Amino acid sequence: MIDAELIKRWRSAPRLNDFAAFFERTAAGQGGAPDLGEPHIDLGLLDFDLEATVFADTHKRLWGPFDRHYFASIPYRLEEECRLGSALLQKALRTWAQTARPASIYTLGTGTGCLARTLALLGAGRIEALCCSPTAANQEAFLANRASDHAHFYHGPFFELDEGRYVIDPALQRFRGGFDILFEDTTFQMYDHDRVRQIEFIYPRIKPGGLLIQVQKLAHPDAGEYQARERQKDELFKSRYFSPTLISEKKEEVLGTMTNMQVDKASTVDALNSFFRYSVATWNSGNFYTIVSSNSGIAIVEFLALLLQPAIPPAFCRETLPAVWIDTDTDPIRSILAWRRPNSMPGIVADRLLAS
Repeated sequence: MIDAELIKRWRSAPRLNDFAAFFERTAAGQGGAPDLGEPHIDLGLLDFDLEATVFADTHKRLWGPFDRHYFASIPYRLEEECRLGSALLQKALRTWAQTARPASIYTLGTGTGCLARTLALLGAGRIEALCCSPTAANQEAFLANRASDHAHFYHGPFFELDEGRYVIDPALQRFRGGFDILFEDTTFQMYDHDRVRQIEFIYPRIKPGGLLIQVQKLAHPDAGEYQARERQKDELFKSRYFSPTLISEKKEEVLGTMTNMQVDKASTVDALNSFFRYSVATWNSGNFYTIVSSNSGIAIVEFLALLLQPAIPPAFCRETLPAVWIDTDTDPIRSILAWRRPNSMPGIVADRLLAS
């Protein structure tokens, strides 16, 4: 049971206070945009895969101002979103085919909801997608290019979406039964460092056999290693898109405070282990990780079989992937995990498709 004091603490968190102006300004296109160039997907890292190319093409058409900032800020996060997105689409379509109902996906704290809108558009009625953000400009970007009546937006922080909200809000009642996939994107770290209580809040919304997928920036027990990864991010990636002045300004306005809310791998595993039998890291970029968790080993194995291998240069990846963080002795999955083989096209064809 989530108590009133915890909600009060989350409502006083940086995301809704110290960071609010930064996110509103960036989402409205009034600042924070890359000033040296716009992020562009490297399909070669995705082996010119057809499914990822289709997803990337649709995804790019739905960007809002905040998406340009976000994908220019985290090394190869754009490639990861399209790798993940194409797998999420296939996972959702299989759920629809198996259950004869639309799959339900919640992307918690994903800015303009570009991922949710892309999935809803490509799902064509076979996916109902929800996203949330407390930033009004993100809602405006969502509504300006909604793309599908099956994409839905809640304007507010994630902790307002409790059981009562799903009952009284007509737009949310379709999600009362929970979600097949719940995707949390670098949001928890802006509210609190108590991952157990945060997962406790969202866990009841995940259907039996469903997946929790998270993109998290983790602290590191070696402060020097953490900073080395940050320098690599800033000097070898962000510098392609942002001037030194903008990189410095963001550090001062946001990143210092955000670091205080980050937790390390050990704390992350402990929190996930309180709720899930399985957890696997499927992507790593410096201090950022994609983590897939479930109480169904079959669900994890099947989802990884829909994922291409990580689309990132080896120098930015510090993990051997997939990395099983939580497994069971009775039904282990470690030895049976495998990536999907790419459905490759000639690179020039993929590039022309995106260019058009």
